[in-house]
Amino acid sequence: MNPTRFFLIRHAIVEPSARTVMYGDMDVAICAMALAQESAAYQWLATRLPEGARWFTTPLTRTRSTVEAIFAAGYAPVETEVEPRFVEQHLGEWQGITHEEFTARLTAPPHPFWPHAAEERPPGGEALADVIGRVGPALEDMVEQMPGQDVVVVAHGGSIRAALAYALRLDPHQAFQFSVKNLSLTRLEWHRGDWRVVSVNEEPPLSTP
Repeated sequence: MNPTRFFLIRHAIVEPSARTVMYGDMDVAICAMALAQESAAYQWLATRLPEGARWFTTPLTRTRSTVEAIFAAGYAPVETEVEPRFVEQHLGEWQGITHEEFTARLTAPPHPFWPHAAEERPPGGEALADVIGRVGPALEDMVEQMPGQDVVVVAHGGSIRAALAYALRLDPHQAFQFSVKNLSLTRLEWHRGDWRVVSVNEEPPLSTP
């Protein structure tokens, strides 16, 4: 049987006002200026992604807007489905506060590559382990429901790191060591009864003058 191939894309960068706070899974818009400036990235994704794939977003506007931009850049539009388990980490009572206030509320030293420790669970929110705990079953359900198919998921940095952690059996601290940039592509495959990581954080090639 052919592998089930997953193409995971982090949404476009969000509007500047959202970036001044810890927005977590708040429903914020993508940056209109960046949308105009990143046409090459959308065109690259439109040609890089396989035809005939099943497309999924999260319930948040920034993932749907990113899909629309990829379609506008040349990928033949298809119906998209919503998979809420791929939504970004929920920061509970700390969501929407400034970065400075967020830092003051931490209960453990932050991760070297992230604003908080992997085990940090804001009041009423999620730790990264909780995100892994919902993303993993979502991947397994997709494998069962779409064996041998291509699946595109436009999601978030946290949920893509969670997918990598689940596939590689990593702990949350290790998951935060992955760089997952906006509009980057990460590819996983379910093949021969196990997960294979094909690529992480793919970006469009730099254009030459």
